[in-house]
Amino acid sequence: MSKEQNILLVDDHPENLIALEAILEDVDCSLLMANSGNEALALLLKHDVALVLLDVQMPGMDGFEVAELMRKSNRTKNVPIIFVTAISKEAKYVARGYGVGAIDYMFKPLNPEILQHKARFFLDLDMQKRRLEEKLRKSQESKEAFMRAMGDEPPAES
Repeated sequence: MSKEQNILLVDDHPENLIALEAILEDVDCSLLMANSGNEALALLLKHDVALVLLDVQMPGMDGFEVAELMRKSNRTKNVPIIFVTAISKEAKYVARGYGVGAIDYMFKPLNPEILQHKARFFLDLDMQKRRLEEKLRKSQESKEAFMRAMGDEPPAES
């Protein structure tokens, strides 16, 4: 199970992506970067990600819209999203962020140590999920092999 883990960083300001990259350089994962909501969604179609750090205010498609679209897709509906913002501290924006599926909200300037801990936590959760999925897959294969050996066909999946 050597599949690499990814964190997706989404911000329309390149300097913010560079700052996030610097904060997360010691976290054992690959960083994918997007400058827009559309670019983020395209990357999510191509890559599995353990966490998305998502800017709220972006031109075109804002972070809320990206989160809403992620939650509508089976592929990304359970990917943890942390909103990262310098501006939207008002309660209504924070509530909207949680309403569209964010699991956390961090305000700039970011505390690097806290962001690193959160990133590692979600990478650990992702690894546990992968291990469970692998065990489930192996268990299903064993069950099917046993049933074939006994002369029974496994039930067709619905």
